[in-house]
Amino acid sequence: MARELIIALDEGTSNVKAVAIDARGQVVTKASRPLTVDTPRSGWVEQDGMMLLNASLTVVSEVIHSVGENRVAALAISNQRETAMGWERATGKPIAPAITWQCSRSSPFCEQLRGDHQDALIRSVTGLPIAPLFSASKMRWLLDNTADGAERAANGELCLGTIDAWLLWHFTGGKQFRCDTSNAARTQLLNLQTGEWDEAMLALFGLPRVALPEIHPSSGLFGTTRGLSGIPDGLPIMAMVGDSHAALYGHGLGQAGGVKATYGTGSSVMAPLLTPDTSITQLATTVAWHDGERLVYGLEGNIPHTGDGVAWMAQATGLTDGKGQVLSRALHELPASIDSTLGVYFVPALTGTGAPWWDDQARGVICGLSRGVTPAHLIRASLEAIAYQIADVITAMRQHPGFHLETLMVDGGPTQNPWLMQFQADLLGCPVARSSTPELSALGAGLLARRALEQLNDSQLIALLPEHDCWLPDAARYQQLNTSWQGWREAVQRTLWQPAGQTHQGEQHEA
Repeated sequence: MARELIIALDEGTSNVKAVAIDARGQVVTKASRPLTVDTPRSGWVEQDGMMLLNASLTVVSEVIHSVGENRVAALAISNQRETAMGWERATGKPIAPAITWQCSRSSPFCEQLRGDHQDALIRSVTGLPIAPLFSASKMRWLLDNTADGAERAANGELCLGTIDAWLLWHFTGGKQFRCDTSNAARTQLLNLQTGEWDEAMLALFGLPRVALPEIHPSSGLFGTTRGLSGIPDGLPIMAMVGDSHAALYGHGLGQAGGVKATYGTGSSVMAPLLTPDTSITQLATTVAWHDGERLVYGLEGNIPHTGDGVAWMAQATGLTDGKGQVLSRALHELPASIDSTLGVYFVPALTGTGAPWWDDQARGVICGLSRGVTPAHLIRASLEAIAYQIADVITAMRQHPGFHLETLMVDGGPTQNPWLMQFQADLLGCPVARSSTPELSALGAGLLARRALEQLNDSQLIALLPEHDCWLPDAARYQQLNTSWQGWREAVQRTLWQPAGQTHQGEQHEA
């Protein structure tokens, strides 16, 4: 049989999956494994880098075994973003656990940068606000907390990279040390204008260029597999891209008017841009992808706790005693079984807030409790919090003169809840379109790989895109929910940490 299948790996925070995608864009088979997250201290979130690697290798080899290696044309990788890894160049062994995107351990360094008034410089070069979310401060922490870390990195003994670089290194037997443009754009080290590592940012964060991977377009040859159990040598890796960017690509290749929201552990709201614009301080300007021919930018708001907030509430209310379908049914049925939250708001700032507030010192709050509140009201409040946070980001996006929203295109596990999708449509007053495939990030990476492998153009790739299920807004509910939204904003203010004499970026948003 012809080698028509692309195996796309989607390495996320809570699970890793691999899917085989045929020439029509259809998923033929898939495999997945759950991943664990460790929180050894307050605000610290980390994962075992070898666990991420081994789980990735396992699901890829399972899918290859299922379809037969003679049918596999190439591999593609999408990955959790901003998570930082450090490893020894000689052995490939991690120097520490992976510091995940949710981790706020580098907050003191970020506060130092703010105190030194580096905000405007960092944003003008990288498009990103100062926040422990991004990789550079995590990489700095790794060097500061590794014996002779800075010296070893400067001597080329240590590698620092995002998860795509970590996986590629091992998939190619240590032969390729590369990352893609979209992941590089999430580090606070990439110059948006040049598409290269920026010397001023490297100096500011104290990171040697020799310790960082080469930057390549998201679509194209990154290397070939070598020395892996269950995976044949010589398979080309034809795409690497951040998972949120891959989802935007999988929805509609970044067509204007299509704004993407990924609902997962956290959420990313991203709108495609033709040129970088760093003037909206509550949002990040980033690289969406480089398809091998052109660079596409993105305006993005990152939210650290959406599905994660629901999971926390489910645990706090005892719902996690239910297993599998029991828990899923409860999360679907409970919010629809009541008319409101009785005025309860849950702001899940469990390790701080992301866009549009960017307050890593904030902590979560449940407010508006009264005697009649039940677990159902609390669960509903946690789901409403997802929609409110996404709506806050879209409000900030409306400041951009080139922004327009025709449809909110959504993906991720929580989007399987029809009540939540209707609530989101009513809150925003616009259609919400859910992709018919739950493997959208993998599909997006697979499309980028097929683009390079077969030299396809946009019109040919559009024919491979999945269908969408749509929810239309209710005009009366839109008016009602705007009042509730104001109550949410007041609840958010309760979480924010504000030293005397300082002003929150969120206050600008409220104005």
